[in-house]
Amino acid sequence: MTDADARAAVRDLLTVPVRDESAGYLDLLEPERSGRSPSQRLMENPVFAAVYERAWRPVFTRLFSLGGTSTLVAGERLTERLARRGDRRILDVACGPGNYTDRFARDLTGDGFCVGLDFSTPMLARAVVDNAAPRAVYVRGDAHHIPFPDGTFDSVCCLAALYLIGDPLTVVDEMVRVVAPGGEIAIFTSVQTTLSSLPGARPALGLSGFRIFGRDEITGRLSAAGMRDIRQQITGQGQYVIATAPDVP
Repeated sequence: MTDADARAAVRDLLTVPVRDESAGYLDLLEPERSGRSPSQRLMENPVFAAVYERAWRPVFTRLFSLGGTSTLVAGERLTERLARRGDRRILDVACGPGNYTDRFARDLTGDGFCVGLDFSTPMLARAVVDNAAPRAVYVRGDAHHIPFPDGTFDSVCCLAALYLIGDPLTVVDEMVRVVAPGGEIAIFTSVQTTLSSLPGARPALGLSGFRIFGRDEITGRLSAAGMRDIRQQITGQGQYVIATAPDVP
């Protein structure tokens, strides 16, 4: 499958019109709004987008393990699982500069493709330059209203981003909506621990737009939505959650 084939396949599935695709990604949104949190505004900064993949993300991941490697090791295992070979459709929610999207797309076969969805134009601009792949298609859209029909994707993930998104549980609900029967959802995000429960820790992080999720908040939402085989691995200040959609919708 060529880049043009993958883009045409994704365009045909979209439930929202494409406003522009001259920058190398399918843009579905109006110009970016003001009034976002400090963390969200940082993601819209072109300078930050340029250093995110090679400098910021590895350091930030290490911080989740308080300097250790447990989060990084767990992340590599999950990435290998999501990047497995096959004729599959994958959605990478809040993909940033596409560091995961590209990897997930490399070994897809048949009519498989990976969509990287994000709202940030600087991040997507980096994605199409640094992480282009024949089966990777980048879309500028709203994760609160994922622009695809129910049951479109075999795998849906949101890695290292949910804690920066406003109304994140709505995003989780949307991920459940677009995963196919028998498909998988994978999430890496923050989790409340003894350290983050210290007085003043959560309010201080909240001011920056960074959310700390309760230990059962993500798993409980997935369970309430009917997902099964829900597994949670807590590493330092983070959690990896994997869940499977019922075979019958």
